Amino acid sequence: MTLRFNSLKTFPIAVIALSAALLQPMVHAQSPASSGQGSMQGGKGHASSMSGAGMDMKGMDMKGMMKDNNDKMSSMQMTGNADVDFAMMMRIHHLGAIDMAQAELKDGKAPEMRKMAQNIIAAQKKEIAQLDKFLAKNGHPVDKMSK
Repeated sequence: MTLRFNSLKTFPIAVIALSAALLQPMVHAQSPASSGQGSMQGGKGHASSMSGAGMDMKGMDMKGMMKDNNDKMSSMQMTGNADVDFAMMMRIHHLGAIDMAQAELKDGKAPEMRKMAQNIIAAQKKEIAQLDKFLAKNGHPVDKMSK
C-alpha cells in the first residue's frame, strides 16, 4: 500500500493520526483504575500523584506516559520536510516506547513481557541512533531538539 500526500500540510496530520492509531491499543490494554496513588520512578515527566486512570498497584502510569508522548509529538514544530518531520516524530515515539519498556522492566513479572521490553529497548535505541544520524546530516542535530 502506498500513501501519497497532495500537500506537505497534510503530512503532519497523517503522522499524528497514524501515531494515535498505533498507540491506542496500548492505552486500552491497561489495567482498570486502581484505588491507590503512585508515581513513575526515574521517568522524566512521568510522575503523577493522581489516583486511578491507568495506574496499577505499583504506580506504573502507562496512560500518563502515552499522554506525555502524544503531547510532545503534537507540540513539535514541523519543518515541512516530510523526511525530517518523520524522523523527528519517530524519535519521540521511540523514546516513549523505551520509557514504557523500562517501566515494564521495573514492575513487570511475566518473563515473556520482560524479554519483549528488553528487545524493544535495544531495537528502539538502535533506530534512534539511525534517526539522530539522519537528522544531523539534514541540519537538525538532536542537541537542537528538545529531548
